[in-house]
Amino acid sequence: MTVESWVTESVANCLVPVSVAGKTKIQSRDYKPSGRFPVIDQGQEQIAGWTDDESAVIEMPLPLVVFGDHTRAFKFLDAPFARGADGTQLLRPKPGIDPLFFFYACRAIDLPARGYNRHFTILKEKALSYPTGDDEQKTIAAVLRQTEWALTQQSALLETLQETKRAAMARLFTHGLRGEAQKETEIGLVPESWSVERLDNRAQVVSTRMPYTELESAVDEQVNAVRVVGIKVSDMNRAGNETVIAEAALEKHLDAKVATYRCAPPGTIVFPKRGAAIATNKKRLTESWSVFDPNVIGVVPGSTINARFLFHWFQSFDLRTITEPGPTPQLNKKHLDPLPIPVPPTTDEQEEIVAILDALDRKIALHRQKRAVLEELFQSLLHKLMTGEIAVSDLDLSALSPASTKHAEVTA
Repeated sequence: MTVESWVTESVANCLVPVSVAGKTKIQSRDYKPSGRFPVIDQGQEQIAGWTDDESAVIEMPLPLVVFGDHTRAFKFLDAPFARGADGTQLLRPKPGIDPLFFFYACRAIDLPARGYNRHFTILKEKALSYPTGDDEQKTIAAVLRQTEWALTQQSALLETLQETKRAAMARLFTHGLRGEAQKETEIGLVPESWSVERLDNRAQVVSTRMPYTELESAVDEQVNAVRVVGIKVSDMNRAGNETVIAEAALEKHLDAKVATYRCAPPGTIVFPKRGAAIATNKKRLTESWSVFDPNVIGVVPGSTINARFLFHWFQSFDLRTITEPGPTPQLNKKHLDPLPIPVPPTTDEQEEIVAILDALDRKIALHRQKRAVLEELFQSLLHKLMTGEIAVSDLDLSALSPASTKHAEVTA
């Protein structure tokens, strides 16, 4: 394949009219949780709902590409469906352009967001390139579909693992590991031998003595120094920080004595304390000394409770239940100190529970990494195949086969 064998036209010139006159559009209030026909709208989910309304069903011409005029979402439909009421455009390529190839070619177009304004007029002006050979188009589309299928499977597996962990936490924190009877407490059922205590009996709620701004201006020390990270809520969203704060935008090396006195120690549980971020329920564990910005608060487990046990319990707890409401929600020491927590009677049982949940976390982290690799691979292929930078014959996609457990690789 050579780029010279490709044709470039505007998207508008690649389209043929789609007539669906008389077809009803489904209002969002009429979406059903199940039904005979999927409802496709401009949202990010492939299927927004279901309907049994045959007057809304589009059966031909198929396949079609549905474009979200406001959201810029593209969806490929090759089975009967109904349209949502607002913001969808039906696209069908002209003869000579494979519909699935056209779907991926549209997704490769750089279409900047314009807020909730419409984007279809801009899309029609964009350039779209395609090889003149039908077989080549189908081959490119098949590779992209195969890669995206692998990505979808990995995402589904990750979601299943996350649900498994939620179920495991619910079971472990109410039944324990010993098969003992349960008792009713202020936080619900717990194993009979467990106690329910205030958080401040087992841990200390802290902000750091060193302000975030002071760490920003601090000079790195070279002697007797330890790593100190500055933590903002945004650092909890960084890739690789889904469980532990492995890195942060702000990192310095300070004198160990200064860190010990003015920073939070490794093993501190951190989460948002102000604003809408509290509702995200993000909790992270630190692995180095840390300093918090004013929107972050920490819990330092004491010597009588396993830090990772307490962290896992916090992961099962909804911070919104103790948040002070208002224009700017708040979560402070006065809300956390009296928080009742379950405590197994022995450190052995705490450690056994931690081992189970840590193993699930490792599996989740592994599959999150695999998903990230596949997402990067798909985006790379989408760009390179749609610009003719590489050909399908240049690729080794054996790792995408269902039997393979290796990461996909591209050899170009």
